[in-house]
Parts: sequence; structure tokens; C-alpha cells
Amino acid sequence: MKVAFLVAPEGVEQVELTEPWQAVTDAGWTPELVSTASGEIQAFNHLDKADTFPVDRTVADAPVGDFDGLVLPGGVANPDFLRLDEKAVAFVRGFFEAGKPVAAICHAPWTLVEADVVRGRTLTSWPSLRTDIGNAGGRWVDEQVKICHAEDSTLVTSRKPDDLKAFDEAFVAEFGKTAG
Repeated sequence: MKVAFLVAPEGVEQVELTEPWQAVTDAGWTPELVSTASGEIQAFNHLDKADTFPVDRTVADAPVGDFDGLVLPGGVANPDFLRLDEKAVAFVRGFFEAGKPVAAICHAPWTLVEADVVRGRTLTSWPSLRTDIGNAGGRWVDEQVKICHAEDSTLVTSRKPDDLKAFDEAFVAEFGKTAG
């Protein structure tokens, strides 16, 4: 199973990238870092610069068909940058159109809102996204992990870094159900 991790060139919350990445690796799957630009991405620990990570492919060179699932890490700036990039938004929408599982944590659902894929779905996120999700036709809940099976695709969401252990377990289990 190959799992795409979509992040902007800067602004991703490092732990929301590295812990799910490790969960994918531990499951015996292959993670790939996809971004809107080549080179390296700059991760953050809240507002402080953290480590950099090499980009495997740009979103322009990463067809949805090459992947079995998508993980969207958070960070405040990361999804804000992604939702302004048409190719990144189309990439996200493509996973839902193909019925492939998607996992998003913290502020990452902002990109889902922009891709117009939350309508009719129940999800969670960082609390400040509640109004955005509701305005986009989704139902927001305050739960550690929310798994939504709607529109022939699976969406796994969590609120914050403190939820990572439960998030990782939930999305790996859900993605595993689709593994061939």
C-alpha cells in the first residue's frame, strides 16, 4: 500500500507528519511526501521552525492513481497554503472521487473544505474550524477520532496532536480495510 502525505512547503506541524508517517511504515506500507514544490519542506513545532524533510514528488507529478490513501497533516499555515493551490485541492478531491481513504488531523480539514468534500460528512478538527466545516455542509463533532463512511469513501479525522495515537490506530485500521 502506498500512502501520500500532502503538505505545503512550510507550515506543517512536525509531529502530525512524523507520527502518522511512522504508523504507515510500521504497517509495512510505503509513505510518500507530496508537496506543491520540489526540494524540502519546512516543518514546525507550533510556531517554531523544526526539521526539514525531502519531497518525494510534487503534486503536479503525483497522480491519485499511484496511491491507495491520503494523509493530511495539520499545522495552521500548512492547509492554508494548500487550499490556495489548485493542483493540491484537485489532488485531495481526486481521492474522494476515486473512493480512496483520507485521514486529516487538526487544521487539515481546511483543505477538505476548499476541495468541497465535507458536505454530508461528519468530522472533527481543531475547534476553530467548526464554523468553516458547518458552512461547507459538514457536521462537526468534538471527538478524539471520527470515522465517516459517506459517499463511498472513508474519512478519518482527529482534533489535535494529543489525539495522534488514536488517529494513527484508526486510519491504519481503516486504510488496511482497502488494502488489496
